[in-house]
Amino acid sequence: MKLRSPNDQRPPLTSPQSGAPMFLWVLVGVMTVIELVLHLSSSGLLGSQNLRWPAFAFGAFWQPVLAGATPPIYPGQPALMFITYAFLHGGFVHLAMNGVILLSLGKYVAAQIGATRTLLVLLAATVAGAACFGLLSSSGGPMIGASGAVFGLIGLWQAADYQGRRRSDLPLRPLVMAIIGLIAANIVFFVILSGGLAWEAHLGGWLAGWLAGQGFARR
Repeated sequence: MKLRSPNDQRPPLTSPQSGAPMFLWVLVGVMTVIELVLHLSSSGLLGSQNLRWPAFAFGAFWQPVLAGATPPIYPGQPALMFITYAFLHGGFVHLAMNGVILLSLGKYVAAQIGATRTLLVLLAATVAGAACFGLLSSSGGPMIGASGAVFGLIGLWQAADYQGRRRSDLPLRPLVMAIIGLIAANIVFFVILSGGLAWEAHLGGWLAGWLAGQGFARR
């Protein structure tokens, strides 16, 4: 099956949903609960200890741990951190940016390829985002956030756009410009955040989404 392109004029195979499917709300809900606990603890409103950095130590993606330069805190951390980092965020603004896209774009994707394949795309993009960060980054700090998964959905969307344009013999220039726009946005935010943007995770997530759109996530 192949994801419907925005240019595909055929009627959808599934009925329109009034909102995002429950599994997406659960994912974003778990991220929200985690961020709420960390925020309350860092504000001194929940216990006496700031839990944010301990949470980052256990759940964030650490390139030095992957490279073997730093020993893991617990058994299995080098593998588990490929997923757990996506559930941690640097604040509610960071969470809101990722959560809104997961719900809105994820709703569209799930309506086209189903919940199971959407979850597989999110998982693949999350793991690929971490792998790309681990391979390309030399940062010693923690990498957090669901943006790898978000860019996986974007890559999947653009793969569908590409397929629809090829089928309909439409120009690829709008798609190319959209991809260039994504690259430019990453560069701008990288500069604004003084290098604090994990563009490597965005790249890995996007590539996973694009490849999924050419493979198992085709409608």
